[in-house]
Amino acid sequence: MRIKEEFAQRIIEAAIKAGADKAEVYIVRARSVSVEVKDGEVDSLDTSSDFGYALRVLKDERPGFSYSTTGDDWQTVVDSALDVARFTERDPSIDIAEPQEDEDIQTHDPEIASADETRIVECARMIEEEAYRTDPRVKKIRKAEAGFSESEVLISNTKGLTKGYKATSVIGQIMLAAEQADEAQMGWGYESSRFLKNIDFRRVGQDAAMRAVRLLGARRASTTKGFVLVEASVAAELLGILSSSFSSENVQKGKSMLMNKKDEQVFSELVCIVDNPLLSEYVGSRPFDAEGVTSRRNIVVDRGVLKGYLYNIYTARRENLHSTGNAIRGGIQSPPSVGISNFYIEPASPESVRSYAELVKGIDKGMIVTEAMGMHTANPITGEFSVGVTGLWVKNGKIDHPVKEAAISGNLIDLFNKVVAFSDNTRFYGRVGSPDILIEGINISG
Repeated sequence: MRIKEEFAQRIIEAAIKAGADKAEVYIVRARSVSVEVKDGEVDSLDTSSDFGYALRVLKDERPGFSYSTTGDDWQTVVDSALDVARFTERDPSIDIAEPQEDEDIQTHDPEIASADETRIVECARMIEEEAYRTDPRVKKIRKAEAGFSESEVLISNTKGLTKGYKATSVIGQIMLAAEQADEAQMGWGYESSRFLKNIDFRRVGQDAAMRAVRLLGARRASTTKGFVLVEASVAAELLGILSSSFSSENVQKGKSMLMNKKDEQVFSELVCIVDNPLLSEYVGSRPFDAEGVTSRRNIVVDRGVLKGYLYNIYTARRENLHSTGNAIRGGIQSPPSVGISNFYIEPASPESVRSYAELVKGIDKGMIVTEAMGMHTANPITGEFSVGVTGLWVKNGKIDHPVKEAAISGNLIDLFNKVVAFSDNTRFYGRVGSPDILIEGINISG
């Protein structure tokens, strides 16, 4: 799988010849294989292979855009982009990237790239086998899946920038039910990475089984106010909702709960939040963003203080700033927007980091939240949320019993202001990562 630079140069040259002042072509090629197994047999096997490219042009500061999934009609794409530019408004904030030197980070695993379908089926089977092996109360498995993918990106523009990179990714996931008497509890497991060596498929199945089994015998929670230990998976969901407020695009549109708060104390002084595309082998890692801007580590919250937002070229120029290297593309069908790479919570102080067992031991009365339902209903603009939760009740520093039908509500900013400690185990769920987080003074509704 290889994208030829000559193809990109041909499009750029044609765009200039057709009258463009500036032009940029973004080309992507990808292939993937996903396998689901049930009772040891292949339930579904999906393969895909995609190719496409998008052209952006500027003519008298008027933007034009076009794309295609066919390599033969590039001249039509050029003509279409220039036609669009005739009817758009002038916008001096739109620009393309300057050539820069990128850091060498690990994004491509030959072991994933060369894996055949037999290997991928074996990985999915390992997940299912381990789930059943972990506990006999695991009775039903809805989905045990392994997915391998490889992609290549190339960007070229009229400022002399031409560069690309290859990337791979692998995921293992499962959804299952554990049963006891007339009760059933759901559990899930998930791991992802750019490198196969970082995934333990058996652990994925084991995690899911343990998540389900530990909730069997759950009782209704009591209404109280106390400590809540938010497990990493739920904390990552909360952070994912919060992440949109760091987008300069949303800030400029008035759709961020953090607008007009730069350099203010917004969270607990124990909280740092980082966006870092330079972490080798992570799913969001990349040497440059979707406009070709060199990747860099961005600290958006430092000891609770909002230090800034995430930018692409356009949003940065609107504020006379430089891009933070956070241009993303949802595909070739639309121009770049702003998004995260590897976005995670980092404890500001080692004194606030403890083992999971120590965190539990420090709770006199409260709850470990293992699952949250209805997280999608949280308001990303105001930060208000109200979610149903399940988990484990803690009394005098010990897990007492599993709980169900509880709820927590409030505001995300307030929630992250009440953080008192973190576990020593940060886990990533896709592009968002977090340790387990201990939060004080939370209202738990039964």
